[in-house]
Amino acid sequence: MAESLNGKVAAITGAASGIGLECARTLVAQGATVVLIDRAEERLKTLCAEIGPAALPLTVDLLDGPQVSGLLPRILDLAGSLDIFHANAGAYVGGPVAEGDPDVWDRMLNLNINAAFRSVHAVLPYMIERRTGDILFTSSVAGVVPVVWEPIYTASKFAVQAFVHTTRRQVAPHGIRVGAVLPGPVVTALLDDWPKAKMEEALANGSLMQPKEVAEAVVFMLTRPRGVVVRDLVILPNSVDL
Repeated sequence: MAESLNGKVAAITGAASGIGLECARTLVAQGATVVLIDRAEERLKTLCAEIGPAALPLTVDLLDGPQVSGLLPRILDLAGSLDIFHANAGAYVGGPVAEGDPDVWDRMLNLNINAAFRSVHAVLPYMIERRTGDILFTSSVAGVVPVVWEPIYTASKFAVQAFVHTTRRQVAPHGIRVGAVLPGPVVTALLDDWPKAKMEEALANGSLMQPKEVAEAVVFMLTRPRGVVVRDLVILPNSVDL
């Protein structure tokens, strides 16, 4: 039987757009209070006002290490507790390695890997003390299937998968579940640097998903009985040949 999310408190990074925003909306609809974490302060305030009183804005620059390490007390000040932490924020870089910009890679790797891991480090002691909680990552199918046109992004998601699999085993004895949702291509701002022809082809042949479909998969993961963990949930458009 599915568990209820009513009364739970979730915090989601990268929640001002795309998958993070849709997950926030969906969890609120399921009865949760959600702390939306992003650097876009004014946009967060506007979105939370639209979603309702169960949506709480928290402005954080995830590329600022001390801010990320200080997440937990700010979440608790806003929401009073924390049951679910969703490390969703991320960036995308595609293209040939030989033509890439390592400075751009650095920013993406810092966000996709360092900030995600640091944010989990910030909240885990609280969950360990309470002996319950859910840690969820937005990973990617690129974390299990190397994608030839996005080697740096693929490498970042392989790192996420390694972290998920090892950390899950460390904290399972404390009643904490750790899992990842691994979407294929989703219509979000992360795809803004896709070549125009590639984007048009993907839209035409139905090989892009909407954020709502990922959010519904996240709800499925979070509502399994406490004795069950969905470690990896790959979700793809049916037309994607992987």
